[in-house]
Amino acid sequence: MLLKKLCELSGVSGNEKEVRDFIYEEIKPYVDEIKIDFLGNLIAIKKGKENYPSIMLSAHMDEVGMMVKAIDENGFIKFLPVGGMDDRIFVSKVVEIGKNKIKGVIGAKAIHLQEPEERKKALKYKELYIDIGASSKEEAEKLVSRGDYIHFVSNYTEFGNHLIKAKALDDRAGCAMIMEILKNEYNSTIYAVFSVQEEVGLRGAGVAAYRLNPDMALVLEGTTCYDVTDIDEPDFATRLGAGPAISLVDSGSYFDKNIIKKLLQIAKDHKINIQFKQTTKGGNDAGRIHLTRNGIPTSAISVPCRYLHSPISVIHKEDFENAIKLVALFLESVKKEDNNE
Repeated sequence: MLLKKLCELSGVSGNEKEVRDFIYEEIKPYVDEIKIDFLGNLIAIKKGKENYPSIMLSAHMDEVGMMVKAIDENGFIKFLPVGGMDDRIFVSKVVEIGKNKIKGVIGAKAIHLQEPEERKKALKYKELYIDIGASSKEEAEKLVSRGDYIHFVSNYTEFGNHLIKAKALDDRAGCAMIMEILKNEYNSTIYAVFSVQEEVGLRGAGVAAYRLNPDMALVLEGTTCYDVTDIDEPDFATRLGAGPAISLVDSGSYFDKNIIKKLLQIAKDHKINIQFKQTTKGGNDAGRIHLTRNGIPTSAISVPCRYLHSPISVIHKEDFENAIKLVALFLESVKKEDNNE
């Protein structure tokens, strides 16, 4: 399965090559042109008919992870987070380091050695280390180096009622959506952008949007889902299994009303379950895209995702599949006159 292969690749922000190479080979038969810009964005062009609006589809290739900061005299590795993560997720996770994917585990002082006050608080990443089985700094340095990227090891698993567990569903789900959509033909020219460095500041998508200057853009993302115990319903953000999420506004964007209206009408006409994202926290590549040049009408379609930015994110398969349907139908619905809205 395409999504499984994508999620199990390594692609920490700034080190997306493995993901980019895979996508490149998969989409070659379905597009007219592929470019890789200086920042590392993969841009595929699928040409449409003249005078139809050009549409940018954007999903980011990168995932949250870590980087080697230092190696101590005993061969233990200190690390820095890359992207926004909760310190509580790190302890005891299995990781791989560097291009040779050296296995390690994130460790901490054993609980029976901790002082009573230490046990009352979550350990910060600065108090943790990675154990790769080395017994000295010299031994460890033969395997890893300062600046090496570190990614979580987490197998793709389907479980329960159509649920999927994997790392990097934010945003390999969006990448997989675009890859499936490119297999179809459309009247509009499609700019498929697989962007870099979203998790560290939305850096890639803005560069790509400036280069392409599309008539409109759709960002395909994984978004927060809090539909779990002890959370009030208004704070759920989204609900697993209730359909792809449409955002009206978030911390970086006011989304284009015309695109949203069209998406809502398509969902109604084709009986596709959708939901509105109930919170305005967070953001995505739309925050940079819609401010590019003279402004680009932009909206986002997101797959609800529990435990975002961790090695065990969870989505509902039907939300993912319905998001693909919704985007494909939107592209099919675009008319020449939509250029002037």
